[in-house]
Amino acid sequence: MRYYPAGTDLPSPHEVNLAVEEAFREYGEGRVQMPPKIYVTFEKGDFRTMPAYLPGIGMAGVKIVNVHPENPKIGLPTVMALTVILDPATGMPEAILNATALTDLRTGAAGALAARYLSPKRRIVLGVIGSGRQAAAQVNAIADVLEITEVRVWSRTPANAEAFCRRCEGHACDAVSLEKACDADVIVTTTPVRTPIIRSEWVHEGTHINAIGADAPGKEELDPAILLRSRVFVDDPAQAFHSGEINVPVSSGLFTAEMIAGTLGDIVCGRKKREKRDEITLFDSTGLAVQDLAIAALVMKKGDGIALPFP
Repeated sequence: MRYYPAGTDLPSPHEVNLAVEEAFREYGEGRVQMPPKIYVTFEKGDFRTMPAYLPGIGMAGVKIVNVHPENPKIGLPTVMALTVILDPATGMPEAILNATALTDLRTGAAGALAARYLSPKRRIVLGVIGSGRQAAAQVNAIADVLEITEVRVWSRTPANAEAFCRRCEGHACDAVSLEKACDADVIVTTTPVRTPIIRSEWVHEGTHINAIGADAPGKEELDPAILLRSRVFVDDPAQAFHSGEINVPVSSGLFTAEMIAGTLGDIVCGRKKREKRDEITLFDSTGLAVQDLAIAALVMKKGDGIALPFP
């Protein structure tokens, strides 16, 4: 068994985007096994277990990932993760990966994939709501598939938005008001809020939205009226109902399963697409275990890791 620590060379956004696209293709064709996430909740956060089998690349395993929004106050990441890879033939553990940075990358890749297929424009103004690690991952991944002419970022802490812009190399970036950040061709929301902060009247026709932040029951970033104006795509219906951006509107009866336009797998496989240039499209991302297997395969190919005895 081998261990791949946090310092392991990371794959490029382009490599990750390609691998995650293939994982969604396999998912869309029904060639994977992937039960919904299982949540264990604490007073200040939760952890989730995410098992999957991706036969196309011969990978099986499980990711354990926590989300503790108050962690940055004590110098810890909000999200930390560990992935265990198993040999499908024997069940023997083959590798353990520190998947904290990998989680950022693979989530960014899903957003890039959705933006690539659903944005009506190839040159875009990108609005970023939130200024943490996932916000940066989304910018880097989307820049691989679309030309970003400007980044408009908002944070609850203005100093964090300014710092984000200083790190946003290669792009014109401005710290702006929340409303101004929504005046964009593609909007990415990456906050942990439980009360919507994005108003429907701020989102204009023809916009694509990546809703990333809602990843647990009770979380929502968008005014539900936006969902009713949009064609909504999800990564996985069961996970979206439970913990995605649609989870609160579904539980309150404002949104139903029949209103989902399709999955990102449907889009990659060509069964679904943007139908009108002026429609609003929305991708509700909860994160799939097959994404984690796809990026784990990349890391394991790039290096040998550290040998560990087992059993």
